[in-house]
Amino acid sequence: MFVLLSIVLLAMIFVLYSSVRMGYFDVKYYDTYTQQAKVYADWTFWQRILDIRTFFSKAIKFITPAAILLMLQFYKNQQQFLKLREQKKIAELNALKNQLNPHFLFNTLNNLYALAVEKSNSVPEVIERLSDILDYMLYRCNDKFVSIHKEIELLHNYIALEKIRYGDRVKLTFKNEIESDIQIAPLLLLTFVENAFTHGVTQALKDATIDISLTYYGDIFICCVKNSKPANLSTKTDLNQRESVGLKNVKEQLALLYPTNHKLVILDEEKSYTIQLTIKSI
Repeated sequence: MFVLLSIVLLAMIFVLYSSVRMGYFDVKYYDTYTQQAKVYADWTFWQRILDIRTFFSKAIKFITPAAILLMLQFYKNQQQFLKLREQKKIAELNALKNQLNPHFLFNTLNNLYALAVEKSNSVPEVIERLSDILDYMLYRCNDKFVSIHKEIELLHNYIALEKIRYGDRVKLTFKNEIESDIQIAPLLLLTFVENAFTHGVTQALKDATIDISLTYYGDIFICCVKNSKPANLSTKTDLNQRESVGLKNVKEQLALLYPTNHKLVILDEEKSYTIQLTIKSI
């Protein structure tokens, strides 16, 4: 608003200057004037100032370049705004990932501790897979999007760790129908699988099940993770109270990364809990 008022004020000053200059300082050759110019020459100072034709004919010479400069400044401000908004989004995503990494590490170290107490022969394998997982989480998933195949490899490492811990207590199926090397936000899928183990297997005494499926057709990606629900967590209230920190963070990440083209469905049934993520135009 200040800029617009400044432009109008300067335009009026320019019109005033032009009227004074033409009326009192320009050399006059009355005989060579056109009929319109002769009429204008006979006008008083205030008639010239208040004439709308004078304003537009003179002000346009000033307003045109001023308007161009104003549009350029507006474009520059918009670019700066978009850049700041993108930086804010990246900072928020990094903050969410930084919350997720310690949470995941805490759970995995607890698993390793339990195996060490049991003096399990699987400890070396656990350490190796944990090392691969941490290497990926700390150094290889810092980009906004990563290859889906890297995320699937991460899932296999995590599942292997959990199967060592739980053994025959859990029956797991993993259906992967993705062949294309699509890009996806890192650590989303891991959170769903981790949530299934945490709330579907940890509290179960036996016969826990987890079904994982990944599909991609057209431009639609679908991840579905379904786990059985322990009897002592059969009510929705209990499960909602135990919703993982990671799952809450994922919801925020999805809102930032896929604000209009994702759908997260959580189906809480009596004996099972299902999370299905659909992302369009991936």
